Amino acid sequence: MSTRHVLVTDYTWTSTDIEAEILARVGAELVVAETGAEEELVELVREAHGILTCFALVTPAVVRAGAQLQVIGRYGIGVDNIAVDVATELGILVTNVPSYCVDEVAEHVLALLLAHERGICLYDAAIRTGDWSLTPGLPIRRVSGRTLGIVGFGRIGKALATKARGLGLRVAIADPSASEGEIAQAEVERVGLLELAAQSDYVSIHAPLTPETHGLIGREFLAAMKPGAFLVNAARGSIVDQDALVEALREGRIAGAGLDVFEPERLPPDHALLAEPRVIATPHVAFYSEESVRELEARAAENVASVLDGRMPSSVVNPEVLELPRWRHLR
Repeated sequence: MSTRHVLVTDYTWTSTDIEAEILARVGAELVVAETGAEEELVELVREAHGILTCFALVTPAVVRAGAQLQVIGRYGIGVDNIAVDVATELGILVTNVPSYCVDEVAEHVLALLLAHERGICLYDAAIRTGDWSLTPGLPIRRVSGRTLGIVGFGRIGKALATKARGLGLRVAIADPSASEGEIAQAEVERVGLLELAAQSDYVSIHAPLTPETHGLIGREFLAAMKPGAFLVNAARGSIVDQDALVEALREGRIAGAGLDVFEPERLPPDHALLAEPRVIATPHVAFYSEESVRELEARAAENVASVLDGRMPSSVVNPEVLELPRWRHLR
């Protein structure tokens, strides 16, 4: 069997040894991009049979340049960085890893929430300048008995609700697709989006990025929030209108925000959001634990290996492609 190539556009962990081992079993070897820029990927993909991608943009130009492409595998859940429509048009399977890092993201959200409510970052900065007073982090309020609003009630939203209830939080959710059974089992209350904004002391976003959710958390939503409320986004940066958020923070209409994702992914150092003292910012790390990354590498690579080996991957984003004659053997 001739060697096949899988292009790794980008990754944020220490090595791709796990992927290399899994793909070697099906006679494939990795080609790792240096920059992940479109121009580089267009060149490298010409010889590739598969792609593994984390955050780099797999644009229409990249997909169309892959004359031998069979599969594009995402390291993660969302596929908004992949031109799925073009891949579908060309009969290329797109896979993802839909159920990893659930605990990690839920824990990160609670860490941001508690760091805000207890003034952790403000106190840390203050004592390093010699200020040991209680003033910098005030007011501090008890978390138990307050309301957490969750926008999007998928796996992570459900895990967050369970953990939050353990802290004594009341949980409300906004997700029209959640079933009554899911709501009853989780012991949460379904409300409308603006009602959730008005009721919640904390709001956490767990919706996928789609045309419908782009800018979902905008001026209207922020205006409906309580003045003392705290917004957390560990989903996708573009779901929040960042200009509207800056305005709300500057005008004191909300108490703060915990942000793990941004638009663009890396903000310039002088961005207005990073100048806000009530913003707690982390570098898209909510997904990360040593355990979750090993799982992610293995499952993403196994999806691609399965396709190259003529087997059905565990998760297909564009299942309509499976109806094509080229994929008849996978049915």
